[in-house]
Amino acid sequence: MYINKPYPESLTADQAIKKIPAGSNLWIHSNCAFPELLVNALCKRISEEGESLKHINIYQLFTFQKAGYASAGMEKFCTVKSLFTGASVREAVNSCRADFTPVFLSEIPKLLETKKIPIDVALIQLSPPDKHGFCSFGVSNECSKIAAENSRMIIAHINPEMPRVLGDNFIHISRLNYIVEESFPVSTLPMVSDKISEEEKKVYERIGKNIASLINDGDTLQMGIGAIPDAVLPHLKAKNDLGIHTEMFSDGLIDLMKTGVVNGSRKTLLEEKVVASFVIGTKNLFDFIDDNPLIEFRTSKFTNDPFVISRNDNMISINSAIEIDLTGQVCADSIGNRLYSGFGGQVDFIRGAARSKNGKPIIAIPSTAKNGKISKIMPLLTSGAGVTTSRGDVHYVITEHGIADLFGKTIRERVELLISIAHPNFRDELTQKAKELKYFW
Repeated sequence: MYINKPYPESLTADQAIKKIPAGSNLWIHSNCAFPELLVNALCKRISEEGESLKHINIYQLFTFQKAGYASAGMEKFCTVKSLFTGASVREAVNSCRADFTPVFLSEIPKLLETKKIPIDVALIQLSPPDKHGFCSFGVSNECSKIAAENSRMIIAHINPEMPRVLGDNFIHISRLNYIVEESFPVSTLPMVSDKISEEEKKVYERIGKNIASLINDGDTLQMGIGAIPDAVLPHLKAKNDLGIHTEMFSDGLIDLMKTGVVNGSRKTLLEEKVVASFVIGTKNLFDFIDDNPLIEFRTSKFTNDPFVISRNDNMISINSAIEIDLTGQVCADSIGNRLYSGFGGQVDFIRGAARSKNGKPIIAIPSTAKNGKISKIMPLLTSGAGVTTSRGDVHYVITEHGIADLFGKTIRERVELLISIAHPNFRDELTQKAKELKYFW
């Protein structure tokens, strides 16, 4: 039991990082909970001690903040092992200075629990303890709670600015080995729709409208971050009693909760709760989820388990892609052979929604990229591109030009349907390529 264990030693960030043994496998808390204070101290130690650290491995999920350990030259002293590649390590991965592991988010906890990925030290960021001594993992639970629980040492930044988010999202302070108590801004990320052009907004507006046409009152939704979720949410204002079971969400959900559109009253699993594993967004979002009893954070082992997801009747999963071929194969993690992101939870939720009673798995994309110069619906996937979601898993594909229901369709029928929702400028070319590939005559 935790009750009789001593309070962990409080140190400066530099002092705490000095406690990491040479040759350790580290876990870095990810997303907006990225522990910048600890990471800065870690990079300082790597730069100062170099080879005496006997090479350390750094495991992480999505990060967008500056990660000095992924800088050129640091690979001599540490190896970044990315499980989902974000902006901070993408260049290192594609330059062969860092490693990438293709894995479903739902299965990463198993790697940690079985010690296939053995974690020696977890670097995490937590809220201050409550009166019972429990600290919240705040804005990002994902796999970090499980990584910490299965590590040999936990070094935590106890940050008064970290929201206290409820659910299976706590660890007792006695479980921590060393703590750094300091106020520090929690990382934020603005809505993607704030960064796109007016012309792009019109395209996403039509995509959002098409997606909303498949959503009925009482449905439970999964959607992530990006222009497509931002576009669909305004079209849901006339819906009723929607629920949320998702890997993550962003600011756009706040208004739907405040107006009662999202209330979870018809959910068949964790009724009335907004279930998620992490959030990415602004300070406004963090304030909204802080100590909010309607928000239920769980680990990715729960939120992303397809069998758990399928227990939600009328489950709607909304995901996107980099490109789709004419048979329905989806690439969402690479541009050719260059890694862009990772598997994440796309397949988890597509399969969970497909198993759900009246569920609808959706892949939504704009029909073109690079200002209309290339089609995102391709005859074949780009050479070297990985298949994130198989054509056997794909049901609905949506663009600004319409909806293609591929479930149960033959290859020929799929090709015809996907060409019909491609951009008109590319339909003749796609038709000719399909004939050359003997998809039809």
